[in-house]
Amino acid sequence: MTAVRLAVSELRRLATGTMPRLAVLAMALVPTLYAGLYLYANHDPYENLDEVPAALVVQDEGTTTTDSVTGEETERTFGADVADELEDDGGFGWVETTQQDAEVGVRSGRFDAALIIGPTFSADLVSAGEFEPEQASLTLLTNDANNYLAGTIADQIVGQVRDSIAEQVGTEAADQFLRGFASIHTNLADAVDGAGQLLDGSRRLRDGTDDAAEGAHALADGARRTADGAATLDEKVGPLVDAVDRLDDGAGNLSSGLDDLRDATASLPADTRRLADGAQDVADGDAEVARYGRQASDAAHDVLPALDAVRDGVDTALADRLDGLVADGTLTRAQADALAADVRDQVTPVVDEQRAQVSDSVAQVDDASARLDSLAEGAQQVADGADSLADATPALADGISSAADGADRLADGTSRLAASTPALADGVGRLADGTARVASGSADLADGTDRLADGSGDLAEGADELRDGLAQGLGQVPDLDDETRTDTADTIGNPVRVRDESLSSAGTYGGGLAPFFLSLAAWIGAYVLFLLVRPLSTRALAAGRSGLATALGGWAVPAAIGVVQVGLMFTVTKFALDIDPAHGLLTALFLVLVSGTFVAILQALNAWLGAAGQFLGLVLMLVQLVTAGGTFPWQTIPEPLRSLHRFMPMTYAVEGLRQLLYGGSLDAAGRCAVVLAGVFLGAIGATALAARRRRVWTVTALQPELVL
Repeated sequence: MTAVRLAVSELRRLATGTMPRLAVLAMALVPTLYAGLYLYANHDPYENLDEVPAALVVQDEGTTTTDSVTGEETERTFGADVADELEDDGGFGWVETTQQDAEVGVRSGRFDAALIIGPTFSADLVSAGEFEPEQASLTLLTNDANNYLAGTIADQIVGQVRDSIAEQVGTEAADQFLRGFASIHTNLADAVDGAGQLLDGSRRLRDGTDDAAEGAHALADGARRTADGAATLDEKVGPLVDAVDRLDDGAGNLSSGLDDLRDATASLPADTRRLADGAQDVADGDAEVARYGRQASDAAHDVLPALDAVRDGVDTALADRLDGLVADGTLTRAQADALAADVRDQVTPVVDEQRAQVSDSVAQVDDASARLDSLAEGAQQVADGADSLADATPALADGISSAADGADRLADGTSRLAASTPALADGVGRLADGTARVASGSADLADGTDRLADGSGDLAEGADELRDGLAQGLGQVPDLDDETRTDTADTIGNPVRVRDESLSSAGTYGGGLAPFFLSLAAWIGAYVLFLLVRPLSTRALAAGRSGLATALGGWAVPAAIGVVQVGLMFTVTKFALDIDPAHGLLTALFLVLVSGTFVAILQALNAWLGAAGQFLGLVLMLVQLVTAGGTFPWQTIPEPLRSLHRFMPMTYAVEGLRQLLYGGSLDAAGRCAVVLAGVFLGAIGATALAARRRRVWTVTALQPELVL
């Protein structure tokens, strides 16, 4: 009897009667019902989250923000923005209510979760911009007694809202920050331009002060020479006073003598000789005085051109320099005129005053010199007349009368000359003092212009360093256009973008669970088969057929029903649940291999252990349920269950279906198929050994202790 004949015989037994047929049909539908219902119920639970009631409490009082660049104030209510976002597309069915109602609702189960937005939410969000940072907070109220996953999903939703608000606030803060940079760049560019203008002006000022220093030194030299001339004049005027005094004394003596002569003509010859001698002395003194008077007049006349040259030189140098500064743009014409007027107000009065005094003194000296000349001429005439008188006594009477008159005039002139000479000396002294002060002031002016030139040089160097430093700083401050600034702010607010490049995709939540539920359904389908199908044919065992043929004959019928099971399950999954495998044919064939392997495993357990093996198949299903890694990654399974992961056949069924359903690695799916094929062969071999062993009948085999 072959394995095929044994399978046909077992199939006929199962098909005998209506109830067995219905039982076979029900068993064929079990995997489809199990996998179909689970996958349908979990197809896309997130799509219906809006049916989950959740409370939303908005207590935010809002805040006012001020634009750091424009100064514009804006009213912001981030709490209302969060509420609008949640109500528009916030997952749950959010209901805005009070805090008390929300807490009561979550406690009673009317709400699965509640989100409370506090009164300072907006103010806390913008507090960092005012350098008084306070972390804004959202209060999520959950109750695991209502639903644990609802609380977990609420955490995720609130986390997304938090990230969205953080991105918005971060982007706005970054935009404000970058716009501040733009304002700084603009102001710094203006500062660089201003520093350049300052540098140009300071350089022109430096050049101008250098020229002014040269002019001041020239002025100081001229003033010093003028002071020297005035001092020389003062020295010359001193002897003139003594000479005039002597002249005045001589003129007085002459007048007295002539008067006496006129009164006493008795001693005329002797007196005329004495008169001639005195007259000659007077003439010599007058000549000497006249000579000193002419020297004083010449010196006084030299002072006036020198003073005029100084004043003209100062005015010309000052006007030329100020015209140069106005042409360079360092000074305006009004500033130049004001500066010229100020200098003239300080220098010109002093020079004019001294010139007036010198001019008066020169006039007095000229007058005195002219009188001295007249006096000298008269004295000489007197001397000549006296000599003639001495020689010609007879004509002496007339000469004495003329001499007396001339002597009287001479006495009057010398008196007036003597009276005016001290004033001349005093004026010359004041002239010397004034020119000395002018020379000293000019020297101070020269020193001041030297210091001004040095300071303007330092100013030019500092302006150069300032411009270079500002230009360097300007290059380090970013100058962004509006588009770049906006993109940069968006990047700062959301620096990380997760780009989903899935190598394979399940599509939906149900699609992600399909490999696990399909594998579990295949195991359940194989398990229920052996509630009706016998693992080994009793007739084959009694006939002593080979163990392999008996094992294959017992495996073929449940394996065939398993093919029907996975065929129906695959059809419903693909067409009814819209889970479209990437490799449809390979998925179907792999499910056939999975079903056949699971049938072989359960057959071996039943063949070796009977009812205990049937129970062990249930236990093994539970173990694989938690070790296959169908929901969470298998690495999260605690020990010792994690160590069983690689030894459970459902592990490879789940892994292979993932690769085939989602378009993953065919090599990985092939390795899983090889492992399952190996398990299948091992199970068939174990069943064959059990069949060979059971050819010897025992009391336990005839009367088992436990029957399911």
